[in-house]
Amino acid sequence: MEAAVDRIMQTYDLLANRTAAASEEAREKVTNYLNTLMEAGETDPHRLTVCGLTYLRQLDGSVDPVKAGYTGL
Repeated sequence: MEAAVDRIMQTYDLLANRTAAASEEAREKVTNYLNTLMEAGETDPHRLTVCGLTYLRQLDGSVDPVKAGYTGL
């Protein structure tokens, strides 16, 4: 699981500049989320990576078109 968390954080840090504190907070949240997924039976590291990235993007609002700046015009 640690490899999946490292891969998630490397990719997530490329998406935007974050402070070290924000990055550490994101690492803690995604680790807890992946633990939940693993307890539910998910073992594929690639799937865990995708799920972790999706989770972090949902937390920061980057998958929300309005928060991302799209106005529909």
